[in-house]
Amino acid sequence: MVVVHQTSAALVLVTLTLILQGAGMAVLIQWVKVHLSRGIHRFGMLRSAVLVIRLTSLIVCLHMLTILPWACFYRWNCFATWEPAIYFSAASYSTVGASDLVLPRAWRTLCPIESIVGVLMCGLSASFLFAIVTNLIRRDTEAEREEVHAESTSSFALAGEPGQQNGLGPIEKIESSAGLSRRSFARHASSSKFQE
Repeated sequence: MVVVHQTSAALVLVTLTLILQGAGMAVLIQWVKVHLSRGIHRFGMLRSAVLVIRLTSLIVCLHMLTILPWACFYRWNCFATWEPAIYFSAASYSTVGASDLVLPRAWRTLCPIESIVGVLMCGLSASFLFAIVTNLIRRDTEAEREEVHAESTSSFALAGEPGQQNGLGPIEKIESSAGLSRRSFARHASSSKFQE
């Protein structure tokens, strides 16, 4: 009978943890999508740091929220006050362990289950932050490439306005100016031979 109680309690607590973490991550993902799609191409170092700090703070709050169902269960079934229940739950979730507190024999298997769930949820959060940082780096790199491309295109357009009157594009302008310089070099070389 004890095994049935432990299994059912573990299933309910794990399910609540997954629902809270999943819903919280979905909200964070939507928030990041809206925040990153405002048309800002480059975030820069300061804006990127602020975004990562905000996300990390929200993720820590999310983990505290996912610890609460476990702490409530421990408070109602294992400990007389809230402080040891929250402390034990946080220590188990973070896999630190609370060596000074021990659950009653009937509920001891919940501690390793909470630790396994905590490791998985922390891994999920770390991968989320990694994806955001990777996206910020990719975004800044693409913005730099676009700026370089825009500068090179504008310099071709400014340098070749007379060529535009002839109907020449930027590449044709380069080829025609290279051809002219080769011809002038050839003329100069041939005229110097005749002078000798």
